[in-house]
Amino acid sequence: MTSARVWSERTHWIETDRRWACALNQHAASRALVTVCRVTSRLADGILWYALILALPFAAGKAGAMCAINMVCAGIISLLIYLALKRICGRARPYETCPDIKLCGHVLDRFSFPSGHTLHSVGFSLVLVYYFPIWSLALVPFTIVVALSRVVLGLHYPSDVLGGALLGATIGLISVVVL
Repeated sequence: MTSARVWSERTHWIETDRRWACALNQHAASRALVTVCRVTSRLADGILWYALILALPFAAGKAGAMCAINMVCAGIISLLIYLALKRICGRARPYETCPDIKLCGHVLDRFSFPSGHTLHSVGFSLVLVYYFPIWSLALVPFTIVVALSRVVLGLHYPSDVLGGALLGATIGLISVVVL
């Protein structure tokens, strides 16, 4: 593949990513949707996950304790990878680079790639569903809303969310296989 073709393909994907980010952010005109996205993102900041980690050993005995330990391990690994990638990639957030994108959420750090909310939600959800499959009924929709909310709120590009989801899935799966 020639360098011109590679550059053309790269430009095409960047533009597609930007267009999707703009299209999803246009839904931020709905106050109800923004409220749902903000609440979901806030829960995914850690509140929900920390509460589950603390409650699982008491609510579900030995399986709950093992799940909590697994979540802590997956969380630490996810955090280390997330922090390294944020620094290495240094990708600006969409609301900073696209004049059509409106910021509607709280920014926790400077860079966009990967989406830490999505990474942790996917990883933690996989671990929880491994131990307690019935929880998939609540966690799958919640995780999808977390991922979409990050783009709707103008905080991430779709590729940031996809990258976070793939990393979270990989870390979550490795975590349950190893532990």
